[in-house]
Formats: sequence, C-alpha cells, structure tokens
Amino acid sequence: MGELKALLAWQGLTLLEHQVAVLQGGGADEVLVVLGHRAEELRPLLEGRDGVGWVLNQNYLDGKTTSIKAGLLAVDRGSTGTIMFLNVDQPRSSQTIRRIVDAHQGGNALLTIPCCNGKGGHPILADASLLDEMLGIEEETQGMRAVTERHRDRTTRLELGLEELLWDLNTPEQYRMAMEGSG
Repeated sequence: MGELKALLAWQGLTLLEHQVAVLQGGGADEVLVVLGHRAEELRPLLEGRDGVGWVLNQNYLDGKTTSIKAGLLAVDRGSTGTIMFLNVDQPRSSQTIRRIVDAHQGGNALLTIPCCNGKGGHPILADASLLDEMLGIEEETQGMRAVTERHRDRTTRLELGLEELLWDLNTPEQYRMAMEGSG
C-alpha cells in the first residue's frame, strides 16, 4: 500500500478507528486489536476506549497466523462464546457485522463465513470451543483455512451478496474502489 493501512482515512476516521466503531456497533462485546508494525503510533487510537483492548504481537513479521494466535492468547476463556476475525484492511459496516453475528448466534454452526455470490469473505466467526484448535494454526497449513476445512460440516456459509465482504485493501487501487463502493 505504501503507507500504514490502519491510518488510512475511512468515513471520517482512520481505518483502525472505523473498524473498532463498526465492530462495537455491530454487537461485539469486546474488541481486541492485535498490534505489530508501528504499534506505538496506533496504541493512542485505542487507549481509554471502553470495551477495547490491544495486544502486541512481537512476531508479526513471521506471518498472519502469529497475529491470530497473539489475539487468541489474550481472549478471556471464561466469558467468550464467539470469536470474530477481521483485519484492519477489511472495512465493513455495522449493519453487515450485525447480520453475521445474528446469523451465527441463531444457528448451531461452529464457524460462520459470510459470502458474496458464493465467494467466502470476512469477518469469520468461530465458536470459542475451537480456541485450542485455533491456537495450533500455522502458516504452512494456511492458518484458519485448515480449521475451516476440518469443520466444513459444521460451517455456515452465509450468502449476503454484499461486495464489502470481499474488500481487502492491499493496493491503492483496491482502496480507491472500496472507497467508491462505501459511499
């Protein structure tokens, strides 16, 4: 992208602030942000916010699974029923988050994957009973993909037909296209 994605402008906020607000507005009881690269610049955007915590992933250069595991290790095992995974560069709306949360909580699936025209998107929701299994993910086995494959029969693929489920802002072009689609 050429700049820190978490600090990109999105609907009058930084992308990081937007994601936190959307997750809370969509029904997340607690938002846990995993920081790595340039964490000292991002921490002030999180500190002092009710229901928001952060954890530092010292090993972020070793791949995305290290961030997932760092977040999972910080999850309160006693109070969590559902764990949601959403990267900072995957902006969504509170309404979309709420629809996915409601569908997951209203069903009996271990995993819920929202889809747009058959293609899986994000955020992915997982039952907390999978916590130990998710802590075993590795880059070599494609991270969470291995977990979703093992539990394919207990996974809901929730077709919503929303393009935003596929937004992943890795290039300036993807950022521009998503900005146009979000307005």
